[in-house]
Amino acid sequence: MTPDTTAPPQAAGHDWGRLNSRLLLVNLSFLGAPLAMFLASLVLTGGKTNLQVVITFASLFVTFLVISGIGLMRLFTTRYRLTEDRFEIHTGLLFRSERSIPVGRIRGVDLTANPVHRIFGLTTLRIDSGEQSDTAARRLALDGITKADALELRRRIITLRDAGRSRAVADNDGVISRLDWSWLRYGPLTVWGVGGVFIAAGSAYRTLNEMKIDPLELGIVKDLERRFGSVPLWYGILVAVVVIVALGVVGSTATFIENWAGYELRREEGGLLRIRRGLLITRSVTIEERHLRGLELVEPIPLRWAKGAKLNAVATGLGGEDENRRRRALTSPTPRAEALRVAAEVLPAGSGLIAREGLLPHPRAALWRRINRALMWSALIAAVPVGLGLWLGSWLITTGVITAVVLVPLLVAFAINAYRTLGHGLRGRYLVTSSGTFAHRTVALQRDAIIGWKISRTPFQRRAGLLTVGATTAAGEGAYHVHDLTEGQGIALAETSVPGLLAPFIERTPGRG
Repeated sequence: MTPDTTAPPQAAGHDWGRLNSRLLLVNLSFLGAPLAMFLASLVLTGGKTNLQVVITFASLFVTFLVISGIGLMRLFTTRYRLTEDRFEIHTGLLFRSERSIPVGRIRGVDLTANPVHRIFGLTTLRIDSGEQSDTAARRLALDGITKADALELRRRIITLRDAGRSRAVADNDGVISRLDWSWLRYGPLTVWGVGGVFIAAGSAYRTLNEMKIDPLELGIVKDLERRFGSVPLWYGILVAVVVIVALGVVGSTATFIENWAGYELRREEGGLLRIRRGLLITRSVTIEERHLRGLELVEPIPLRWAKGAKLNAVATGLGGEDENRRRRALTSPTPRAEALRVAAEVLPAGSGLIAREGLLPHPRAALWRRINRALMWSALIAAVPVGLGLWLGSWLITTGVITAVVLVPLLVAFAINAYRTLGHGLRGRYLVTSSGTFAHRTVALQRDAIIGWKISRTPFQRRAGLLTVGATTAAGEGAYHVHDLTEGQGIALAETSVPGLLAPFIERTPGRG
């Protein structure tokens, strides 16, 4: 296959493929970004410019020129091929890199296309070996082949990998879940939207400041100052808060649409779960059911107040920590009932596997730990204005007292809720644990996927006679914890979950059995 062809890769053999020549247009298109930014700055400043602005955009142009040059180098030097037993990539001119992975070790083949790639009909194919480091997870990627080439190459890789292996054939192949646009109501229910407003504002201010442009001197800012400069301070603060929240809601909703438009969770032949989603940047993630070790139900505030939740996979072969977090999502923010339904279809071990209801409660000492922590934080936060008030004025002391009066019942309520969330239990082949304050997390983990136990105790836990038991595994986040158990509960849970795994490390007191 030459750079000018769009024909799919040949059958596995010794023919080398190259990135598509349309990647040349992608790299050249990046050079228009600095020019567009320069024109935008002229619009904001009314056509005025200075030497600092010219230098800034000249440096940006050089940066984009270097990036485009690196992309072109990758286009002309990257070669890849798929043989009967391995996938190979050769790249680089001055610094040659030759990498390969045995076909049998391939755990996933994902497709991602950003907006520029989609304009030119290209995509990025990433091959995951299941290694836990983030660098290894990014090791084998073809950035710039046509979608047809990527789909055909993925099909051939999976066919070769599974050759001679018994493949699961499910009777219920097909769509498990698909986006319902009524779920859009969950889009604004995240604190990241408001945080994104501050991040964007800070980035814009810093960029303008680097160009020696005072944002307070811009025409639009002066106009707002003339219109609203005489309003009371409290009214200005209230309006600013409303505007920030409104922008955060818009940003969160737009992020939901970008991430989850076109969402579909499908079970495919060969025991594969495939998640497709994305509006501008399309993503296609594949998870093999034989590598699925459990599920995680996440209910963060304020999503759970709206009876919503998210469902994640606990699986091996999803790469390192950051890569795993990007690829593990099985559903968008969705009604909790829908998340539980999907969980029952993805992991057919009973409809109530991932539900918190019915889990064993934790000792009352765990409740008092959380209440004491809430009181401590209330006192520390209130102490700041009280301490400043001793030097700056009594009104700060009053502020501190009011802060304590408000925070104590609020944080104690959170503490009680966090205790009620605590729970654990064994449900068939699965260890189920639940915990969390601001985000409730319920995890069902296969007991035979547990490879070790980590028992930890803080000084405060020792005083209360409690401990935390962590189940270590090669899947998901690597460890899932059962918080604040008594010593007897913790040891019994570990021994019952995986008999004999903890026994060599238990010291028994003579005469006590």
